[in-house]
Amino acid sequence: MVPVLLSLSVSCLGLWASGLILVLGFLKLLSLLLRRQKLARAMDSFPGPPTHWLFGHSLEIQQTGSLDKVVSWAHQFPYAHPLWYGQFVGFLNIYEPDYAKAVYSRGDPKAPDVYDFLLQWIGKGLLVLHGPKWFQHRKLLTPGFHYDVLKPYVALFADSTRAMLDKWEEKAREDKSFDIFCDVGHMALDTLMKCTFGKADTGLGHRDSSYYQAVGELTLLTQQRIESFQYHNDFIYWLTLHGRRFLRACQVAHDHTDQVIRERKAALQDEKEQEKIQNRRHLDFLDILLGARDEDGIKLSDAELRAEVDTFMFEGHDTTTSGISWFLYCMALYPEHQQRCREEVREVLGDRDSFQWDDLGKMTYLTMCIKESFRIYPPVPQVFRQLSKPVSFVDGRSLPAGSLVSLHIYALHRNSAVWPDPEVFDPLRFSSENVARRHPFAFIPFSAGPRNCIGQQFAMNEMKVVTALCLLRFEFALDPLRLPIPLPQLVLRSRNGIHLHLKPLGPGSGKQLC
Repeated sequence: MVPVLLSLSVSCLGLWASGLILVLGFLKLLSLLLRRQKLARAMDSFPGPPTHWLFGHSLEIQQTGSLDKVVSWAHQFPYAHPLWYGQFVGFLNIYEPDYAKAVYSRGDPKAPDVYDFLLQWIGKGLLVLHGPKWFQHRKLLTPGFHYDVLKPYVALFADSTRAMLDKWEEKAREDKSFDIFCDVGHMALDTLMKCTFGKADTGLGHRDSSYYQAVGELTLLTQQRIESFQYHNDFIYWLTLHGRRFLRACQVAHDHTDQVIRERKAALQDEKEQEKIQNRRHLDFLDILLGARDEDGIKLSDAELRAEVDTFMFEGHDTTTSGISWFLYCMALYPEHQQRCREEVREVLGDRDSFQWDDLGKMTYLTMCIKESFRIYPPVPQVFRQLSKPVSFVDGRSLPAGSLVSLHIYALHRNSAVWPDPEVFDPLRFSSENVARRHPFAFIPFSAGPRNCIGQQFAMNEMKVVTALCLLRFEFALDPLRLPIPLPQLVLRSRNGIHLHLKPLGPGSGKQLC
């Protein structure tokens, strides 16, 4: 009798569990359908390309390449159009300066439908925070980017660049092209390790290289998740092979950050180490974070500390890697501009053998070329917001609160209504006269408004030092058989690497300057 009753109880429990799962599944589907209806109704006044009944625009984007496809849609639909990742996540995709100003001059939060995918990795740092907490962290971190803090970094940028260029000397002897992207990435990470953690000038160790590989894996998997609607649900994603790869890479990144923070905290307990840190020529980013206090004397918690370090490490090295690599590609593609930049750098340095802080402001043509390469190949091609209140656009159309907005920087920077002959590389677009005549939201490689990139001055300084030293040491030329194919992976990478021929310029051309 007892076994029969147990059997019936188990059967009943199974039926109840199945029924509960079905009800929860139905309620989830209903909430998704209602949200889709709300998002679609909000974008009723914006025509756009046709959508697939299941995949939205994702399938077409993945098959044809999202960047070229969105640029072609931008020509077809001025100002903006709906962009659907699957059937339940829809953005108004904008690429016109007045539209960008209407949204990005405000402080709307990042769109959780995209940036929540990063939480497992970078935690709740400045990139994803909003409201009072974002304001508090922004205020605490701002002193870390004061020019007095940035000044000594010029020498650190040069130290890391020297190691990369020495490696390139060896590769150049083989007289064949090679992919520069990975080497630039290691150099940018080495630089950031010195500026963030005060790392000694010993190059990257095995743990650092593992961290670099983990970050590359995480950016790839995050971009794939954004574009694949079947991965949007956390429960489903963590069960997939991609989800498990993501978690493993997160663990590598977190172990790296945690160990560095532990080592620094332990060092601060030692009086001799404390004295060394106080006597250093500069404070690193971690010193500033550990010492940061708000008006009430409250410091960052351990979780907040890791989140800000992980955020800075991701945003600080991956974006710079992209910017430097695509700039060198542009120099190889346009040798006349490459030579003019090289001559300017030589003129600024004169008979000196190292860069100084004041030199960075004198390299005006190099700066214009960097900005033009940012225009054509923006390091971050797309950013996302969720409206906290309604917005009205210049043409009378509007969006309600809760709507999702995608600012497609790549398409904005190639908008022919804003940039005549947008595919032409023309650094003079960034002469002071032309900049003064242009819409302030026409060029926004570091985003714009109150939530712009806090580290943009750091990034520009590093770009100038690294690219100037590269041009002094080598002549860059294309490999016509291996031209890069732009690929968005949170930052702008290349599907097949960036392969260039490098020709050493010989003694006296800059080796001693590194």
